[in-house]
Amino acid sequence: MNSFINPPADDTSLQRAELARLVEGFVSGDGMHPTAIDPLHLIRCEKPGETIYAVHKPAMCIIVQGGKEVRLADELYCYDPLHYLVVSVTLPVAGCVIRASSDEPYICIRLDIDPSLIASLVSEAEPPVACAEAVGRGLYLDRIDAPLLDATLRLVRLLGEPKDIPVLAPLALREIFYRVLRGPQGRHLQDVALQGSQSHRVNRAIEWLNQNYVEPLRIDDLARRVNLSASSLHHRFKALTAMSPLQYQKQLRLQEARRLLMAEGLEVSAAGYRVGYESPSQFSREYSRHFGASPVKDMARLRSIA
Repeated sequence: MNSFINPPADDTSLQRAELARLVEGFVSGDGMHPTAIDPLHLIRCEKPGETIYAVHKPAMCIIVQGGKEVRLADELYCYDPLHYLVVSVTLPVAGCVIRASSDEPYICIRLDIDPSLIASLVSEAEPPVACAEAVGRGLYLDRIDAPLLDATLRLVRLLGEPKDIPVLAPLALREIFYRVLRGPQGRHLQDVALQGSQSHRVNRAIEWLNQNYVEPLRIDDLARRVNLSASSLHHRFKALTAMSPLQYQKQLRLQEARRLLMAEGLEVSAAGYRVGYESPSQFSREYSRHFGASPVKDMARLRSIA
């Protein structure tokens, strides 16, 4: 487990303070707010909250104020304003804000990752970015520094100068992700972007599963689809996601079933069938194991706090 600590005063304190002021000025309340800069989202929350289950697309998250924990399979990642989070492949995760208040709300900057931008930066980098082990999680924490925060601050300031966004935002985004790639764990992001690498092939398998999670999973067929042996796919998939392909598919199914139950009001058996379960009892067992309550009890609890 990655430890959560209270950030001490350092040379990034003034940058974080300005970022917090800017975000507070640009958002109208709690929640995730899109901005005029397409990959950029601003997140605010005034109190520690409910665990949120989501399929997290590739993104970088910088906490400006407060703290959060993210669970990937059985691994817990706790991070704060001293660290940023990178999700390099699509992952089913559970997240919870653990430090926030009305006086100091949780504030986070999220930048969605454009694979073509990462591939371009990797090809242009001199010398080649290669500073970490080749096999690692598709979710990692790294320590933030003043140059990275400065580039982020310049990007967020542009929200106040809309006419400058088309020219200057792409430059700031390139700098931000260049610095992420040059970070101590940047190789994890680089490997996924490299055409022909095993991590890139596994990422293709991940994206296929996200589009076809309802279908029965045949590892041999999936391995052939991405040009890997079945054993290499299983090994690399688990190294990247902390799950086997079957466990990953199960989490996708359960999260979508939960959404269907809540948003569309489906019957339990209908939701299970919609996401690929043939047995209602198996669906209920696996749902209870994953979310800590049966579908009926879970829906009653969620609707009571909605």
